Amino acid sequence: MSLDPVRAWHEEHAYFARLLQLLQAQVDLFHAGETPQYPLMLDILGYLHDYADQVHHPREDEAFRRLRKRHPDQALMIARLEQEHRVIARAGTTLAHLLTQVEAGDAIVRRSEIEMAAATFLVYYTHHLEKEDGEVLPLAARSLTEADWQAIRDCVKPSPDPLFGAQPQQRFRALRHRIALEAA
Repeated sequence: MSLDPVRAWHEEHAYFARLLQLLQAQVDLFHAGETPQYPLMLDILGYLHDYADQVHHPREDEAFRRLRKRHPDQALMIARLEQEHRVIARAGTTLAHLLTQVEAGDAIVRRSEIEMAAATFLVYYTHHLEKEDGEVLPLAARSLTEADWQAIRDCVKPSPDPLFGAQPQQRFRALRHRIALEAA
């Protein structure tokens, strides 16, 4: 996270939302009977698993824990968001598995299975980002202290963003290039 943790949290959400839009466009191609770019879809899911699920969400979970202590009246909303982290991770894993099977030609996968997994992932993730940006980030900005933010940073091993960071990992360079093309 940067010096302003709320801003950094929001910026990561904006990155994730951009990836979800790219993924949705590929799912739309699939739904229309066209062939989507499976490697692109798998890169998006890989990034969201490797970075969001392993770095971003654990930090959020620590923030949620601290917010719940200060705002017990928000415990239900926070519990739902924590559950959504698990649903999103599971739905992403399921979708990646199905896409890997289709791309490899290892198995016949029903279109409806892929569309259902994609819809679950995209709907949950999009709603989740909106809820956090609209309700949790303002609450965190008002409530969490510098000591809280330090504990949140320290709860996971520091890890540079492998896609949006200054030096993207080789495996995500094609995805970063695609994002740049979309933005142009």
